[in-house]
Amino acid sequence: MHEEIPLSRPDITVHEEEYVLRALRSGRLSQGPMVAEFERLVAERAGCSQGVAVNSGTDGLHLVLRALGVGPGDEVVTTPFSFVASSNAILMVGATPKFVDICPTSLNMDPAKVEQAIGPRTKAILAVEAFGNPTHMDTYASIAARHEIPLIEDCCEALGTRHKGRPCGHFGRAGVFGFYPNKQITTGEGGMIVTDDPRLADTCRSLRNQGRPIPKSGAGALGVWLQHERLGYNARLDELSAALGVAQMQRLDELVAARQRVARTYLTHLLHRQELVLPTVDSQSEVSWFVFVVRLTTGWGRDERDRIIASLRRHDVGAADYFPCIHLQPFYREMFGYRDGAFPIAESVSQRTIALPFFTRMSDREISFVVQTLELMLEREKLSR
Repeated sequence: MHEEIPLSRPDITVHEEEYVLRALRSGRLSQGPMVAEFERLVAERAGCSQGVAVNSGTDGLHLVLRALGVGPGDEVVTTPFSFVASSNAILMVGATPKFVDICPTSLNMDPAKVEQAIGPRTKAILAVEAFGNPTHMDTYASIAARHEIPLIEDCCEALGTRHKGRPCGHFGRAGVFGFYPNKQITTGEGGMIVTDDPRLADTCRSLRNQGRPIPKSGAGALGVWLQHERLGYNARLDELSAALGVAQMQRLDELVAARQRVARTYLTHLLHRQELVLPTVDSQSEVSWFVFVVRLTTGWGRDERDRIIASLRRHDVGAADYFPCIHLQPFYREMFGYRDGAFPIAESVSQRTIALPFFTRMSDREISFVVQTLELMLEREKLSR
């Protein structure tokens, strides 16, 4: 039997082990030098002056929304085609996601629909780079500036990506990265807020640390440890996770190049398949590739897609349906009354997506096996139509 090819796999080497051991042996396991260095490296890569490490991308989005004063009665314009955390963070502050349909090419929000969705209750735009694609980010920033509301860039899937020469994380008032094991780099669990606004960064630092005040320059933390100036959370990133992140950031260019190689190989192998729509990359973008997602062309449906995914898995090929639409998740239906057809482009795309195995050390042989298996499943489905 062919060895199982997983959907994703982190790239961990002796370099990362050494850094984690260094942190472990230091005796400083929280709020130490590894967190500070990790913040510096990620912020620098995003072209920002401030980095705030947190324990997940979800918490990063939550804290930014809180720090910007978004709350009950407010609306935040966002996409229904994303991992559910992007809109859950809006609910966590008591605000309402204002979904808009997507562009069928980029899979990001249609800028024209973003403009139309802005109303008197709109407090922010939360824009997601779907699968790490940065297209339209500059346009969202212009729309946000015109309406004098902040753009929050959910770049959890886009570390190392650039659009029109600008690094992802630098388009909005704040950007948020995520470091789950399937991302470009991983800290196991973790996230990072980046911004050029020192006051916003300090508010997020306080919020992540139980609402403690930020020590004044030269003051020790001891005097503020039991002071709490606002409602806060335990959203800190620990030193061991940060040490892993520092080591991974030192290898980021290598990791991105490896992911680009895998993506190019897939594209070369699948270019001739007329049943598939392949990922589209804007000519003005350099993409670091979070995942590799193809979709069946119009005329194919969810049932056929689901059978193909199930067949791939039976043949030891990891595959998934990235992403089910957020507004059709059970509790969004229940809370807001959404029905099928609310956002037809996002729903049509969502019903036909197939995420294929994708990780840095994926061999050409493994890619070929995935492609051959996918092609076999496509031919079987065509015969049964």
